[in-house]
Amino acid sequence: MSSTALAPFPLTRGNDFTLMSEELLISRATLGGKTVDALIRGNRFAEVSESPLSAPSARVVDARGKILAPAFYNGHTHAAMNLLRGYADDLALMDWLQNHIWPAEAHLDDGIVYAGTRLSILEMIKSGTVFFNDMYWYAPAVLRAAEDMKVRAAIARQAIELSPGVNNPTNVESNAKLESDIASCSGRVFLTYAPHAIYTVCGDSLREMHDKAAAERSYYHMHVAETRFEVETCARQHGGMTPVEYLDSLGVLDERTIMAHCVHLTDNDIGIIRERGAVIVHNAQSNLKLDSGFFPFKRAAEEGGCRTILGTDGCCSNNSMSMFSEMKAAALIAKTVADDPSCAKAETVWRMATRGGAQAFGLDAGEIAAGKLADCMLLDGSSSFLVPGFNRASDFVYAADSSCVDTVICDGNVLMEGRVVPGEAEIVEAAREAAAKLVRG
Repeated sequence: MSSTALAPFPLTRGNDFTLMSEELLISRATLGGKTVDALIRGNRFAEVSESPLSAPSARVVDARGKILAPAFYNGHTHAAMNLLRGYADDLALMDWLQNHIWPAEAHLDDGIVYAGTRLSILEMIKSGTVFFNDMYWYAPAVLRAAEDMKVRAAIARQAIELSPGVNNPTNVESNAKLESDIASCSGRVFLTYAPHAIYTVCGDSLREMHDKAAAERSYYHMHVAETRFEVETCARQHGGMTPVEYLDSLGVLDERTIMAHCVHLTDNDIGIIRERGAVIVHNAQSNLKLDSGFFPFKRAAEEGGCRTILGTDGCCSNNSMSMFSEMKAAALIAKTVADDPSCAKAETVWRMATRGGAQAFGLDAGEIAAGKLADCMLLDGSSSFLVPGFNRASDFVYAADSSCVDTVICDGNVLMEGRVVPGEAEIVEAAREAAAKLVRG
């Protein structure tokens, strides 16, 4: 396929979410070099027009001088890990996990995870993100934080086994509570099945969780082929197979399988992923920081035709939840690895972070068009990062940062306007207290 083309994303989740009676009118925004009005009714765009729209009862957002754009969809996170941002930097993955992160996480509780997740959501909102796909401990607290802050989220029923077939009791309890809590939640949040990795969950459990996900038409989220250690261990334990080959042998790869990292892929792996329609979540900055390796962007996402989106990973292994910096890193690394400056064009990477991310999770969003779910952001057109504005996709991928984001709307709700998020000071203070409690134990 061409360097700008991506494999299609089937829509699997097009239902309306929480419908509201209010109308919201985004007035005189810039979109595609033209001045437009965008009317949101309920939680969808009702009309996008170059002519001024009349909506007497609508709340008006004055968007003069601002650029209207789709919001971001973060394909892989551990949101509450931002409480450990900077706590154990500059270490190899297994040393980082086993000797620093996991011991600290032993002190987690529901309140700490709630505070950390709210801090992470705050950071995501301020950088234009309205959806995150999360995998972490005390998942009911993640669910509650996402609901309270009115963002979209895929929340994991996580599995990390103490022995084959024996899930961690904390996960068992959390997953049971998730099942009861989700019934009273908005349609913005939904549950996934998330075995952590092939080295923490046995084959029978991997199959069982996939069967449950398939029966519910849910999503199956895990880390795959992140490190050479994982690949080498898999080959020793499973007859020379790669992690992708092993997962395929278990029958757990399909269009609802979300695979984080996929750094170490053979050509056969790429063919399997393409044929099964599974989704790769590229986490460029995390891969760099932990020295996990370089995702083969050109071989997999462009020439290989694998469905590929972007994610930030957690703030321990990235230190930022900004999809702006994730886009730039993904694009620049891909060019160097492929020795091809035309690889990972700005338009391609921008689509991965917006429309592609939405569609990977069946969300009828990621575009500014009538009928689409009302997720968007307004960027400050007077920002020096966005001037002179020859190519907006290029500006967004290579130049912009979170300071450019003025307003964020999710599901028709204004989450931030004038860079103000209601309750921000309280969220930050609660997170400071939770982080101190976490590292003190």
